[in-house]
Amino acid sequence: MKFPKVTVLLVSAALLFVLWEQTRDKPTPVEATRFADLASRPVERSVAMDWVVTQIPTLCEDSTGQRRGADVHSECVIESETRTSACRRAIYDRFPSVIASEDVFRDLSITAMNCLVPRSGVVE
Repeated sequence: MKFPKVTVLLVSAALLFVLWEQTRDKPTPVEATRFADLASRPVERSVAMDWVVTQIPTLCEDSTGQRRGADVHSECVIESETRTSACRRAIYDRFPSVIASEDVFRDLSITAMNCLVPRSGVVE
């Protein structure tokens, strides 16, 4: 029987990647205050989108009217998280890579929120 060199190499590479990923520094979470002065401190589109994605539980609370832990709220969060990739693609196609104005940030965040947690039929 021939020794599976390629398999051993691929498994070793995968293990090294997992170890490397575990030892990497995790990025610090972005606070909403980071978006206060975009004219002098522009932000990348991906950072803004990451922040919107972290707001999913709060958006689901507002959308469903249920607190965290409720079944309806949990379903909303799960559905929103499954839409994340599609919403990112839509945002990346529509907005510039650097967000340097509050108007563009507002449009990006509202568009992303509506994509992640659609609120059809809600009258305010």
